[in-house]
Amino acid sequence: MTTPETKRDEDAVRRYVESLGLVLSQIGMQRMAARVFAALMTNDEGQLTAAELATQLSVSPAAISGAVRYLEQVGFVTKVREPGERRDHYRLHDDLWYATFLKRDRLLIMWRDAAEEGIDALGADTPAGKRLAEMQDFLSFVLKEVGSLYDRWHEERAKREAG
Repeated sequence: MTTPETKRDEDAVRRYVESLGLVLSQIGMQRMAARVFAALMTNDEGQLTAAELATQLSVSPAAISGAVRYLEQVGFVTKVREPGERRDHYRLHDDLWYATFLKRDRLLIMWRDAAEEGIDALGADTPAGKRLAEMQDFLSFVLKEVGSLYDRWHEERAKREAG
């Protein structure tokens, strides 16, 4: 939370939200989803209602609806309802990066398995079959290595939090 001692320059925050949103859209995220994600990342509570997001980003509620739907699908946010309130809040996951990459694992597994199906259909000795085998091998390697990255990340984070 922002305390009187940590007063923020809201103009600088707005500029940063737009800057981060632009970077995220340049690397492939949908533009409005990138802006919504940036707004949530810069909010001390890590959550906002659709109305708060629309006001902060000067966009329509419909634009927010599509963006949060996308962010939910890719595992960046979750919808929560606070006790006694009628409005949904969109909250970043507590272990955002870990949760997001775990979801990516499932996608990589599906992609790898689809390559295997293609190899069977095309034949392992055909040029197309060989390309799919290379893709399958690469994805299998990435999946194996990502597991050890998760373990190392948790160790690193635990060290940082302890000292």
